[in-house]
Amino acid sequence: MLVDCWEVEINAIIALWSHPRSMSTVIERVVRARGDLDCLHEPFMYFYYVERRIREMPHFDVDPTWPTTYESIREHLLEKAGRQPVFLKDMSYYVIPQIFEDTSFAERLTNCFLIRDPMKSILSYYKLDPGVTLEEIGLEAQWHHFEWLRSTIGQRPVVIDAEAVRANPVPIISALWKLIDLAFCARAFSWSNQEVPGGWDRVLGWHGKATSSNTILPPDTEQEAETHQRFDVAATHAPQLRDYLEHHRPFYDKLLTHALTA
Repeated sequence: MLVDCWEVEINAIIALWSHPRSMSTVIERVVRARGDLDCLHEPFMYFYYVERRIREMPHFDVDPTWPTTYESIREHLLEKAGRQPVFLKDMSYYVIPQIFEDTSFAERLTNCFLIRDPMKSILSYYKLDPGVTLEEIGLEAQWHHFEWLRSTIGQRPVVIDAEAVRANPVPIISALWKLIDLAFCARAFSWSNQEVPGGWDRVLGWHGKATSSNTILPPDTEQEAETHQRFDVAATHAPQLRDYLEHHRPFYDKLLTHALTA
């Protein structure tokens, strides 16, 4: 018999470290639908793109009231966690190397990782932002972050693979919740698409499908079969995409060996 959510007993800060176009906004949507966590959408994006000015991010309407330094964003998260449990979806490359020098904060987090086949994520990213850089593919940073947490902090972060989530959403996400001490929540697997989640209004250009959907969509077998062909076409116009894939594929493969299975 399925049971609904119950309150988290301690004010955890759960961090889902993802890479762009890894289906992370859909996972965030699932967590938001639980209704028992204060959910934040890429808070450290402001440190990477606004404070550090690594490059100009397309489809990003900057909120002038949001903190931009690493320290101020961290304190904002800790302040929120003083009131209720917090969930944030973010990118490892936003916070590296700063988080490697901030052991106490890293230990405070319940760290999870989400990965996706880089051929699919690179293709999806390039479609929205042809200027995407090697670092922004994100899987290398995730691997270094994951390994640092294991070797320095002694944590064993949970890894989930987007392809497994699409194929078996309830078993995989339920296993994730169990491992990070969240109750099963039946209502979280469907949601209203009438309202834009908090924080998404600043980056709507990135999340059209996730905004319009009301559940996790199953794999599209026809589209899956065309992935290689579409990547080859894109790489004809942008040869660097092949270099990006060759560079990041080994990090994906390493993380995949740690991923939950149904």
